[in-house]
Amino acid sequence: MDLKKYLSVSPEVAEAIASGKPVVALESTIISHGMPYPQNVETALNVEKIVREAGAIPATIAIIKGKITVGLTPDEIEYLGKKGLAVTKASRRDLPVLLARGEDGATTVATTMIGAALAGVRVFATGGIGGVHRGAETTMDISADLEELAQTPVLVVCAGAKSILDLGLTLEYLETKGVTVIGYQTEELPAFYTRTSGFKVDYRLDTAKEIADSFRVKLDCNLGGGMLVTNPIPEEYSMDPEYINKNIDDAIAECERLGIKGKDTTPFLLDKIQKLTGGSSLKSNIQLVFNNAKLGAAIACELSK
Repeated sequence: MDLKKYLSVSPEVAEAIASGKPVVALESTIISHGMPYPQNVETALNVEKIVREAGAIPATIAIIKGKITVGLTPDEIEYLGKKGLAVTKASRRDLPVLLARGEDGATTVATTMIGAALAGVRVFATGGIGGVHRGAETTMDISADLEELAQTPVLVVCAGAKSILDLGLTLEYLETKGVTVIGYQTEELPAFYTRTSGFKVDYRLDTAKEIADSFRVKLDCNLGGGMLVTNPIPEEYSMDPEYINKNIDDAIAECERLGIKGKDTTPFLLDKIQKLTGGSSLKSNIQLVFNNAKLGAAIACELSK
């Protein structure tokens, strides 16, 4: 198989991987579907800056003209940001067609993990993962992110699963698939906008070194699949649970009324919640991504020692 045909790794990222330097993968759905231009581009560039300041090399991943591109240039980030919703939100199922057609795609958690694994990047920092949607026992709406965590050996740092999901069922699914859920300095699963959810994680680990050591064992023993590190949003940006949950419920009710389904659900809900909260949820979203980038870089640095 000629992977070079479909994979493009930037010289800086390739050199870092070859010499064993720490690298942190970053997704691109946040650029095209996560927030409006130019805030999306500013956020993406700031996330890269935070990773660098913490001692690692950032590798933002997207599909650009039919290639899984690991390590976007600032121009490519700008291009995705301006194109916005016109870029396909690409999960695993979309890859064969987008690559064959030579098209662009913004990578979700699942496809960012695939790109990272193909290039040899072991750590990935994102906002929140997808999961089991509310009512999935009848709709079967379960994010491909969970299946990717079950099979692709990348450590994912996030602020928990988005609270628009069924968090209890999401944890059950991850347990079935053998994915370890770590709480960074917490025993409770953070719920994206808030630090608490009422659900327990599998293990609390308090340092980047402990997390890196555990993931190294997973790789050494060839256990397959990834590891999920949940990192609570910083206290000062955490939203009041009652307030945000009411807005989430309102947004979900509208989503159902409009008959929005599948991969359009999450972008619609995040946008609606942002409008309902007067933009404060977007501010929280940006800060938790920054926070995860910092922890991701710390873990990557420990892993590369």
